[in-house]
Parts: sequence; C-alpha cells; structure tokens
Amino acid sequence: MQSFINNQIKESYEIKRLILESTELTKLIKEVAEKTTVVYRNGKKTLLAGNGGSAADAQHIAGEFVSRFYFDRPGIPSVALTTDTSILTAIGNDYGYERLFARQIQAQGSEGDLFIGISTSGNSPNIISALKECREKGIITVGLTGASGGRMEEFCDYCIKVPSDETPRIQESHILIGHIICAVVEESIFGKGFN
Repeated sequence: MQSFINNQIKESYEIKRLILESTELTKLIKEVAEKTTVVYRNGKKTLLAGNGGSAADAQHIAGEFVSRFYFDRPGIPSVALTTDTSILTAIGNDYGYERLFARQIQAQGSEGDLFIGISTSGNSPNIISALKECREKGIITVGLTGASGGRMEEFCDYCIKVPSDETPRIQESHILIGHIICAVVEESIFGKGFN
C-alpha cells in the first residue's frame, strides 16, 4: 500500500513537472491569466462549468474570485453554473442535459465575459454546447482539458491541455492552473503587480 501511495504522489508530481517544463503551456496559462485580468478591469465577469469533479473545480475557482485568494480585497464577479438545483433541474427537464450550461450562458452571459469550461476528456456535450453559445454572444472561451483537448479545442479561444490522460492527474492540475489564474488576477488588480 505504501508503494501505491508513493506512486500516486509521483504521478501527480510528474504531470506538474511536465507543465512547468513546457514553455508553451506556461505561456498559455500566463496569457489566460492576463486576459482574465482584462475582463475584470472591463467590469465583466467569469462563468465556469464542468461535470462531476470538474463541477467542484468550477465552484472552487469561482469561490476564490468572489471571496479571496491570498489576501483580503473586494470580491470580483464569478459564477459557477453548476450550483442552482432549481435551474439545473428545470433546464435538464425542459431542454435536456446537453443544454444545461448553454441556457444559463444565454440568460446570464454578456459580451466580453469569460467562460471557463472544464472537462478532462474535452468531449463533454454540455460544455461543447456552452462554448458554442459563448461564440454567439461574444464571450471569451477557455477550456481546461486533458492531453488531447477533445472536441472542445476547436471551440475554445484558449485551450489549456494538461499532458495526461488520467482523470485524477488532470483534475489535480486543473485546480493548480485555476489557482494560478486567481493569484495573477488578484495580484494584478489589487496587489503590487509583477513589474
């Protein structure tokens, strides 16, 4: 059992090492963090969605924006589209699960907002439907996926592909990336910046 535990930690570390050593990935994370900062400076908001563990990640990241991350500062607007059971069940019942997030984007999204769609496979139909709705509304789109990017990649303005095909390793890296984006936004807007 100890060997199993050690291997789990090693596998997680290895994926993060690959991200760190990928200039392409770290530049893309920086670009998304800068774009998110611009969105907030323009008085807009972020919207996030995912399924299962990715739904929890969407809520986690939204919570960091609205509450605080490293230090106390004013809340900034972020909405996880995974939390309101009445809305979720109404849309699921009336329009089907595939429209779960697209319908909410139609109702609550505005041009210039930023949507973060999270899917380890990159193939979640309701995330793809949401990304298509974002295009219609002029909403900036970010995908957090696994190595392949899946079908989501073609519908994203930015697609951050974690170099793994294993769901737990991908999710662990998604929250790391989410934390980095939150930290950069917070420091850029309310801290001393990076200059």
